[in-house]
This record gives sequence, structure tokens and C-alpha cells, in this order.
Amino acid sequence: MRPRSGPTVEHRVLAARLRTLRERAGVSLHAAARALDAHPATVRRIERAETGLDARQVRTLLDRYGVPAAEAEPIMTGLGAANLPGWWHEWRDAMEPWQQEVIGIESSASLVRTWHPALVPELLRTPAYAAALCRTRYPADTPARRDRRVELLGQRQRRLAERGATLWALLPAAALHTRVGDAGVMAEQRAMLAEAADRPHLTVQIVPLDAPPHPMTAVPPLHLLRVPVPEVGDRAVLETPGGRADVVDDPGTVMEHRIRLDGACAAAPHPGAPLPYDPPAP
Repeated sequence: MRPRSGPTVEHRVLAARLRTLRERAGVSLHAAARALDAHPATVRRIERAETGLDARQVRTLLDRYGVPAAEAEPIMTGLGAANLPGWWHEWRDAMEPWQQEVIGIESSASLVRTWHPALVPELLRTPAYAAALCRTRYPADTPARRDRRVELLGQRQRRLAERGATLWALLPAAALHTRVGDAGVMAEQRAMLAEAADRPHLTVQIVPLDAPPHPMTAVPPLHLLRVPVPEVGDRAVLETPGGRADVVDDPGTVMEHRIRLDGACAAAPHPGAPLPYDPPAP
């Protein structure tokens, strides 16, 4: 059964390890499935971290692959931690389906790069700014569910900062002119961005209104996530209309997005430059 709140990085690492051991042993998916008396799709789901890691199945697979005890026991020992739900499990009522996978990776990422073409990126939003957006984006939600969405975002921001992960955000100056909420909400949001330059592990670049087109011009919201373990590759998350997103793990495609974002960041003012915003005349 697929984990209801998305797999943790520990789960992904063990699943990838099982795939590597099978390939190293030269055992096909069909042969592994016969050892389990199951369909090959079952083995594929285990290796993709799309289902819980059952101890009996894992032990059978390790035996079939001829894994020595010294190598197999750490894997068996790690099953308990890998099957634990992530901290975000209790917030699943406030999450979109695609966020379950993204937050699972983000929670162990050492680097998060983010771009939004029109608004302040979510990991830099103040609670008031996020709440105002929720009222617009989720009009059918109850006030309680919108509050949960804002609380979840706050948890993500706090945990990212506590781990010392690097957050690098790029946004257009137009985001500072788009009024979300009232003038007080915008003033608080701009003040937060202004002091962001003094925060460790945080880089904010803002593209001026009069800047020429750059490689990210008109590109939907993009997030690049890097986890410092070889078994979990980088992810690119490209948001699409309707509250959906494409989560990409193909290395070539992720590299294309990274090159595009690198080009836009290189063309933007140096981090720490004053906010390109002139408040309206009274």
C-alpha cells in the first residue's frame, strides 16, 4: 500500500538500495517477483518507494539476491525508521496530492532553489501574505482548512531554517507591486524580504521591472530540490494551473531547468541589493 503521506527520504534510500542489489545480482523483476510469489509490479513499487517495506518481503528479496548478512542486517535494521510516517503526515488534510512527495524530499534537502513569475515564493511568504493568497486560491475551503494550509507552510519554513538548509529564491519586482491582502500585509512582506539578506543560508534575488527578458521569463513556478544522498536524485517541481504540479526526477530534464534558472540568476541583481520598490504616494 502506498504511504498515505508520501515516502520519507529514509524510505527512498532503502528502496533504491534494493533496486541496486537486484541489478548487481543480475536478477530480473520477474525472477524477484517469483521469489515473493507476487506480480513484477509489486517489486517495481517496492523499488520506487510506492509501498511500505514489509520485513518478510525484504528479507526474501535479500536472500534471493545473495546479499551477505553483514550487508543485509543494516537494511533490515533500518526498516523500522523507513516505515515511520514523516512529520508532515498529520498535515495531509491541508496538502495537495503532489505536495506529499515534494515535502517528503524538501524535508531532507540541503538546497532548495525556487522561482515564482508573479508572487513571492511560498517559502518566503509571511503568514498574513499566505493567508490572503489562500482566501483567493481556495475559496471553497473552510476557514479552518485555510488556516491549516498556512500552518503547514510555517512548519516547512521553520524546519528548513532549523536544519540550516540553503534557500535560494528568485522573483520579479512585479511580485512586490501585486497587492496580496491589504497594504499592511504587503508592508510586512516587503520588510521580511528586506531583512532576508541578513539571514544565514538564505539568498534572495529580485529581477527589476525594467529588466530585459531572462531564461525564466514566463516560466511557471519552479522548485529545485537537492538531497545530499546519492540514492535520491535531484527533483524539479514545475507547478501548473489548477493546483497541480509535475515532479520531475529525470536527470537530464532537471539539469535543463537548473541551467535555465542559473542563467536567470546570473542576469539578476546581486543578492542583497535594495528592494526595487517605490511605495505609492500618500
